[in-house]
Amino acid sequence: MDEIYKRLSAQIDSVINTFHEELSGVRTNRPNAGMVDGIKVSYYDQMTPLKHLGSVSVVPPRELHVQVWDASAIPLVIKAIEASSLGLSVTADGNVIRLFLPELSGERREELVKHVKKIAEQYKIQIRHWRDEFNKEVQKNFDAGDIAEDARFRSREEIQKIIDAGNGKIEALLESKIAEVKE
Repeated sequence: MDEIYKRLSAQIDSVINTFHEELSGVRTNRPNAGMVDGIKVSYYDQMTPLKHLGSVSVVPPRELHVQVWDASAIPLVIKAIEASSLGLSVTADGNVIRLFLPELSGERREELVKHVKKIAEQYKIQIRHWRDEFNKEVQKNFDAGDIAEDARFRSREEIQKIIDAGNGKIEALLESKIAEVKE
């Protein structure tokens, strides 16, 4: 049974890490280099992540700098950033591309909060799916006579504890992101 718990914990950790990565791409009033991680640039007919074409740095209060290593890629990077849904204003200054984050309106903040909650719910659904899968596995072991009734009951309780911990982590990340969006 310990092996089942370890596999479930690994699956839940994977879901939480993916959720955290997706949240880092959601725009707030505070810039972070992770905001542009999801941007892909058409570079030599290949969709290349922006972070492979240059370095991204934060310049407070609401500015990012992208130092592009290949000057010929600058127009392509600008085009990709402008095409993204981040709503950044872009200017080129030599090999540095400056990204300005305009102040979020109250309406836009509420839209982002709804969007983040929707994303969190999708990940909670994934976690529930994993709970169901592992409970089915425990039931198969019980039906095959590999475990007793008490072990099945304890296993389901342990699985639920792991699920509750995972949902708690998602909820904590969600609340943190909502607070960040609202500042």
